[in-house]
Amino acid sequence: MFITFEGVEGCGKSTIAKLIYNKLKENNFQVMLTREPGGVKIAEDIRKIILNKENVTLDDRSEALLFAASRRQHLVEKVWPALKRGEIVLCDRYIDSSLAYQGGGKHLGVEEILKVNLFATENTFPDLTLLFDIDPKLGLERISANKDREINRLDLESLSFYNTVRNTFLDLAKKYPERYYIIDASKSIDEVFNETYLVITNKLTNGNI
Repeated sequence: MFITFEGVEGCGKSTIAKLIYNKLKENNFQVMLTREPGGVKIAEDIRKIILNKENVTLDDRSEALLFAASRRQHLVEKVWPALKRGEIVLCDRYIDSSLAYQGGGKHLGVEEILKVNLFATENTFPDLTLLFDIDPKLGLERISANKDREINRLDLESLSFYNTVRNTFLDLAKKYPERYYIIDASKSIDEVFNETYLVITNKLTNGNI
């Protein structure tokens, strides 16, 4: 099963993904945790280009294509082999991030970005997409308060950019209700974790969310 974690900056999805991974391992599930952009060497190299704060001249379309290229390599080398082995794959960001950030936030068009990514992924969609929804203002405040978190190029966008990204994610949840589940990420970490774990175990045991 392919499960993805999505949301705006500071929503806590990466923290929850790690907690879920550890809990599933404790309960003897065969599970892998990975991330985008990255996960394998070539994709991680592309990640460095995308997130480097010095790359201020990176064109928006070039950025979108780099994300798609990274995604393709990640699937080929890591995700598809794990799924073929019957493992649960937990992925921190996937195709919906490109739709929300480049398609919505950068105004390149959701459908246009979708076409590029359908080519890159050979139409591979997650079985379950968890959207950790939060007011972007609160998310950015969390980032500012976290002194251990590295600030990358995408963290330098405006609040209006992230509001657009959030709204695009919510629109995608309406478009793909069969795979999307929205979690209120403003709640405590324990509440968010418990709800997330319940949703995932329900999906694993009976296919429903």
